Amino acid sequence: MSPQIIGFVIGLITAIFLILILNISGFTFLRKTEVYSRRREILSSALRHRLSQGPSIVAIGGGTGLSALLRGIKNYTRNITAVVAVTDEGGSSGRLRVELGVLPPGDVRNCIVALAENDNALRRILDFRFDRGELAGHSLGNLMLVAVTELCGDFRLAVEEMNNLLAIRGRVLPVTTDHVVLAAETKDKRIVHGELEISKNGSNLDGIWLEPEEAKPVKGILEAIDESDLIVLGPGSLFTSVIPNLLIQEFADKIKNSKTPKVYVCNLMTQPNETEGMNIIKHVEWISGAMGCVPNYVLINKASIPENLIEKYEMDGAFPLLLDRHQAQKIKRMGCEILEEDFVEVTRDNVVRHDSQKLAEILNRLCRMIYKD
Repeated sequence: MSPQIIGFVIGLITAIFLILILNISGFTFLRKTEVYSRRREILSSALRHRLSQGPSIVAIGGGTGLSALLRGIKNYTRNITAVVAVTDEGGSSGRLRVELGVLPPGDVRNCIVALAENDNALRRILDFRFDRGELAGHSLGNLMLVAVTELCGDFRLAVEEMNNLLAIRGRVLPVTTDHVVLAAETKDKRIVHGELEISKNGSNLDGIWLEPEEAKPVKGILEAIDESDLIVLGPGSLFTSVIPNLLIQEFADKIKNSKTPKVYVCNLMTQPNETEGMNIIKHVEWISGAMGCVPNYVLINKASIPENLIEKYEMDGAFPLLLDRHQAQKIKRMGCEILEEDFVEVTRDNVVRHDSQKLAEILNRLCRMIYKD
């Protein structure tokens, strides 16, 4: 046999061998990919089923406090309705409210992001802020909500569209779509308007209300109260995040008359001007007054805050909210059960925040305790 024929045969055999190897490898790779994909699908389906069996929770508030709660509680249930205040006047939301006459989108955006499957990746996109031109200071998420509002013709529909678009675990609803403004009377009988003015005079307030007073709750939140296993108020700014929701009279009456247990999550610190000089009892009294009844449970932090951070906060006029024996006795006489837990988190920027996971664990444990029978 000539060397040419031998070379041809060897080359042919090599080619066939390589084809077989590549086919087997390709089949194995595709098979492994299919197996991994199937495993992910099974795990995802199991997670969705577990979350669908979780408690029905209505969380009420606004700002960073409510979004912190939602980031944790979404790991235990997808039966979540976040009710968000619409009185924000600061930053991008305030500018859009003045310039375009829309409801402030910022707090709603934060809550939608918090309930998303992958909130970290989504946050980087929706929280992106433009730094030049006429859009400087605006976040992409706020502009998206405004754009969808223009398309839908209604802020509530726009929020629900964003809920569906981002496939969040639960739903976010504005407490009202009426254009409302916070108003209050101070102890020296001055009338102040707007979130910014009220936050400056918080510890000096004698009464607070919304204008117009006949504002109506959006469709869906009253039904959410009826179907809820737990109603959570806070954490968040007392006068500018939590209480504004309770100033919608029909909504407050629904909460008051509901037999669903109500939990007030107390803040970790006082806020400069807004709650300066106020103790935990004052917070509970204001919440009770706005809601028309005392909460069944008050959740209070018992963990210590690093001394260096306390000094930093005190320089800005913020102080830890601590529970002493006198306050504990008075709160119990009001008819509230006190839950003291450790849920402090110190961020990389040395900011004191509620630990989302610990807070969610406590609330989930409370649900199991309430409904164990």
